[in-house]
Amino acid sequence: MTAKELRFAVEGMTCAACSSRVERALNKVPGVETASVNLATEAASVRYDPATVAPEQLIRAVQDAGYGVGTATADFGVTGMTCAACVGRVERALKKTPGVLDASVNLATERASVRYSPTMLTPEDLYSAVEAAGYGAERPPLDHLPGAEGATAPSPQQQASAGLRRDLLLSAAFAVPLFLISMGPMLYPPLHHWLLGTVGEGALNWIMLALALPVQFWVGQRFYRSGWAALRHGSPDMNTLVMIGTTAAFAYSALVTLFPGLLPPAAQHVYFEASGVVITLVLLGKYLESLAKSRSSGAMRALLELRPPEAWLLEGGTVQRVPAESVRRGQQVQVRTGEQVPVDGVIVSGESYLDESMLTGESVPVSKGPGDEVTGGTLNGSGLLTVEATRVGADSALAQIVALVEQAQSEKPPIQGLADRVVSVFVPVVLVIAALTFGAWLLWGGEAAVSQALIHAVAVLIIACPCAMGLATPVSVMVGSGKAAELGVLFGGGRALEELHRVDVVALDKTGTLTAGQPSLTALHLSPTAGLDDTQVLALAASAETGSDHPLAHALLSAAQERSLTLTPAARVKTEAGYGIEAEVAGHTVQLGAARYMERLGLPMDAWTAALDELGSQAATPVFVAVDGSIAALLGVSDPLKPGSREAVAQLHRQGYRVMMVTGDSWATARAIAEQVGLDPQSEVRAEVLPADKAAVIEELQTQGLKVAMVGDGINDAPALARADVGVALGTGTDVAAQTADVLLMSGDLRGVPNAAALSAATLRNIRMNLFWAFAYNVLLIPVAAGLFTRWGLSLSPVLAAAAMGLSSVFVMSNALRLRGFRAPLGHPESAGAGLTPALSR
Repeated sequence: MTAKELRFAVEGMTCAACSSRVERALNKVPGVETASVNLATEAASVRYDPATVAPEQLIRAVQDAGYGVGTATADFGVTGMTCAACVGRVERALKKTPGVLDASVNLATERASVRYSPTMLTPEDLYSAVEAAGYGAERPPLDHLPGAEGATAPSPQQQASAGLRRDLLLSAAFAVPLFLISMGPMLYPPLHHWLLGTVGEGALNWIMLALALPVQFWVGQRFYRSGWAALRHGSPDMNTLVMIGTTAAFAYSALVTLFPGLLPPAAQHVYFEASGVVITLVLLGKYLESLAKSRSSGAMRALLELRPPEAWLLEGGTVQRVPAESVRRGQQVQVRTGEQVPVDGVIVSGESYLDESMLTGESVPVSKGPGDEVTGGTLNGSGLLTVEATRVGADSALAQIVALVEQAQSEKPPIQGLADRVVSVFVPVVLVIAALTFGAWLLWGGEAAVSQALIHAVAVLIIACPCAMGLATPVSVMVGSGKAAELGVLFGGGRALEELHRVDVVALDKTGTLTAGQPSLTALHLSPTAGLDDTQVLALAASAETGSDHPLAHALLSAAQERSLTLTPAARVKTEAGYGIEAEVAGHTVQLGAARYMERLGLPMDAWTAALDELGSQAATPVFVAVDGSIAALLGVSDPLKPGSREAVAQLHRQGYRVMMVTGDSWATARAIAEQVGLDPQSEVRAEVLPADKAAVIEELQTQGLKVAMVGDGINDAPALARADVGVALGTGTDVAAQTADVLLMSGDLRGVPNAAALSAATLRNIRMNLFWAFAYNVLLIPVAAGLFTRWGLSLSPVLAAAAMGLSSVFVMSNALRLRGFRAPLGHPESAGAGLTPALSR
């Protein structure tokens, strides 16, 4: 066979040694003739024998050598899937495509996510692979944004629901009279005698044939199209079962109607209702599923509603209303009172208070002015703002949130692997059972052997449709991740949603996680002999610190600003490095500093011993304020606990987790914070840990066989977040931490951790319940459908089997929807509400 050449990008090379290492790795692969790597272009060129080695092996050889290969991700809709077997078939078709590194297909969202090498194929090749497998691929429009279809045009799911409804109504129009004609006489015998005497048995059969024909071959063509394609590719699915079962019932009945003399009198029964009514009931079940799916995606729709559809574009001195999605980076927009900000940007002019509760959960509006950043979807309370767009389209914060929720809903959790493995062999086994059932009844069924064999074989095929199995996991993940978004928690994927509650240890960073991350004035002790009140002392101290860049100065100035104090310009400011500061303020000599500064000034300290001890227990830094040669007050500046930190730690303990604090702060500070939040400083605190060593602490716990969740917000937490089994980042922290983590808490409220863990546990319980009932349902009812219990009067007709099969899927969907009623163990106070709740609850 002629050798082929493959070129692809190699990421991570920094020197000639790197390119040589990649070349050696490629040349070691059996079947590679030559391999060359260019460091300047960061590209590899490989000549190989396609009969010996696959392109995927070449890519994996580079990855095994410690380097990356340029990859891309395609996310698109897949139509025509009805059960887990369909999902497996589409996934296998995609994974067999040269250049595909990984593929995941979700039945609930009806979407495929594919990671592939763009140097080997294009998205069009992926669509073609899906279509060749017998399914439809929805090409995303140009400039596609997550959820871009919005509410202006029907989504693919809405279109599919409309198609199902149309087919269901059409099918029911024929199936209902068909059911009444065939089953009515059994329920009311006089009707049977009247029909035979008035119409005649032969004419009745022809009427039923006429009613069943459009249902079988017009409405039912969707089952033939997909079922035959699946059978042709050797991976039968639910459509195949419906196709074979209803066709057998229709063909047998048509034979009896057209050629009654070919069969003995005992076998001359027609089962047109078994084909027409079964197809109608299957469509009913699918339609109910589609309605439930639309309900489960309510959180996504609510997220999209946060994005205003239009914006006031400021251009050339004029303002015009344009679609928000048409605004480009660098353009300016006006945001009027009561309107939502249409883009992420920076305020150029104007001041206002913005309601950012949709992102942070903070219900108190935030003051914004020139130079401040604003986020699209937030609400302008008062004032006219001019905003320059900095992030638009897919780069905006809201679009990234939507994309993250979509990713969580489409990614399979580990437990789905069990269902996939079972379903991959389930349908072929069902076909064998149906064949054995038909053969057994044909041999031992007596005078009506043929009709009994047909009835029970068709019932087996219908009852065994694995719709419920395919929906059991993805629909729970969809509803669970949507509910999480409602609570201000974004899961990065199905794995994180499943794994969070399984951790043994929750490791917490201190600064910015347990505490606010910014020093503030937390204590003020006045001297009874100073003759000044706390307002006067604070005004003098803050005036002296005006212009200072010291963190303690910022804390005093912020406290003065919060109290709306009037500051006086300071004169003759003199800084004593390592000690403090001296200044003249409003005719007073003001000196601020540490205890050693007061000692150096010769001021007595004996009266302040108890206050110093109290501040030490609170991990607060003491700052003395001397006015005109005597100590007037002792201030305490510390990084205060965030609201809810103690409550969150207590709840995690109640939920059975071991909670630890891992911080780079001193042992004294760490011990004080630990005691405030209810942690044992001896066993649950690791202090003075360098940033590079935080990941080592996580690894140490993991070597003890423990699963660890790391919660942090800073750049120094990113390695630990990546090393942990589940990384949880606070949305108020750095982008690096957020991108590294598996779970993102939008509000920065630590109470989101126990809430997220509880939701994780509830979702997994829901998945297990769905899987149990989906499997148990088939295992229990297949023997009944096969007729093993007819001696005791227990049997299942194809019509009842179809109804039961549809109800099983509806049960799974309804059970998953119960997650929408999940109640978080910790409610959020109004000042720190759940990140996306306001929009989702309206």
